[in-house]
Amino acid sequence: MIRVEGLSKTFGSLEAVRDLHLSVPEGQIYGLVGPDGAGKTTTLRLLCGALRPDPAGKSGTRIEIGGYDLLSELENARAQIGYLPQRFSLYEELTVLENIGFFAEMRGIPAAEWRPRCMAILEFVGLVEFTNRRAGQLSGGMKQKLGLAAALVHRPKVLLLDEPTTGVDPVTRQDFWQLIIQMVAESRQNGGSASVLVTTPYMDEAARCQKVGFMRLGKLLVEGSPQELRQQLEGRILELTGEPLEGLRRIAGQIAGVESVQRFGERLHLRIQAGQQEAVSEELSTRVPAEGGVLYSLDRAAPQLEDVFMSLAESEDE
Repeated sequence: MIRVEGLSKTFGSLEAVRDLHLSVPEGQIYGLVGPDGAGKTTTLRLLCGALRPDPAGKSGTRIEIGGYDLLSELENARAQIGYLPQRFSLYEELTVLENIGFFAEMRGIPAAEWRPRCMAILEFVGLVEFTNRRAGQLSGGMKQKLGLAAALVHRPKVLLLDEPTTGVDPVTRQDFWQLIIQMVAESRQNGGSASVLVTTPYMDEAARCQKVGFMRLGKLLVEGSPQELRQQLEGRILELTGEPLEGLRRIAGQIAGVESVQRFGERLHLRIQAGQQEAVSEELSTRVPAEGGVLYSLDRAAPQLEDVFMSLAESEDE
């Protein structure tokens, strides 16, 4: 449903996207993950036609959306897309239903069809009770649901979501993801082929995707299923708890064989060189008490996507 080859975009001296190659098949939720400034938003704006890519290099640039070439069949390609930008972009002075109706008519849906379709979508996203409320009076989470409803009104084959849960509470984040998963499942059951490309800075959201791409400084570093990516560090993560935590972090960082020390709440994750787990554990067990610290636990832990991303980012820096 999405095929990208050799996509690049620069703004002056800034390379926002660098030779991106990406493919999202039918029915897949693909998570594009990375920190602020990674190029995620620019990528989505290129894919929906809001930005033009740089002139093609030697390998050429190709963007296909739902089988249409975005560069030569722009309107046909755009008709396949539902786009939810990072910032709320609907009309705050209009009601919920008026907003959805406006976007339905802009998409060419006849007046006799759009109202029942809009009501069905509002029921789906949980806003049917607020049809007459002005959009400007909605909470942040409800605004995002309204944006999703507007993006779905023409039954797109491709849904582009740009950090849709940033700034909303954890419960709303959970509800929003349930909507996305349910939408793809229902599309599959009804013989459709809806696909989702979602950008997110949250690794717990990335873990919900069938495929994840890690992006940094405009470059796609690696992609794969969450399980495939975590397997890259299998057996190389030690989880440590104790006090004082910053003291333990300092000690761990001084031990040979420890590549990285990251804090996860009240825990430390140590990324260890292959084959050095026992040696590192023994040295920590000796040094921590000797330097006045207390070690509560020290065990091997399953790698998290955060561990994988930090490892990739450090390798890219090197």
